[in-house]
Amino acid sequence: MSIAAAIRPVIDPGPLPAPPNLADADTRERLTPAAVDGVVRLAEIWRLTSTEVCALLGDVSERTWFRMKKGEWLGVLSQDALTRVSALIGIFKGLKLLFSEPLSDEWVRLANKGPLYGGQRPLDTMIRGGIPKMLEIRRHIDALRGGL
Repeated sequence: MSIAAAIRPVIDPGPLPAPPNLADADTRERLTPAAVDGVVRLAEIWRLTSTEVCALLGDVSERTWFRMKKGEWLGVLSQDALTRVSALIGIFKGLKLLFSEPLSDEWVRLANKGPLYGGQRPLDTMIRGGIPKMLEIRRHIDALRGGL
């Protein structure tokens, strides 16, 4: 038997599912509970202050954030906020794949001399740069782990 015949080809899983349409109100309503749960857990792991979380989420007030943490908020996240949560969770996952603990959990709080960060903490870079910078950082993490 040849080597080629011995190695099973990778099964093509077919096309990837289309990303959710965050402009659709029903989609946002369906995704919001999981997004809120995820960001609450992420804030604990990254030891984010309420001010930092609200800045990362963009259009969430501290009062709303406190209600989210208590599980008392029944609202729906905006398209902008869901995009931000998606980027943050992607960064978190990439860091877990790239680094062991505690570095994977502390990385966003550590000053970074890379050109993307200019000596600042990735957390501050994301707060200042919003969605474009969050997505750029996510791509950076994915590239570091060879995921691009």
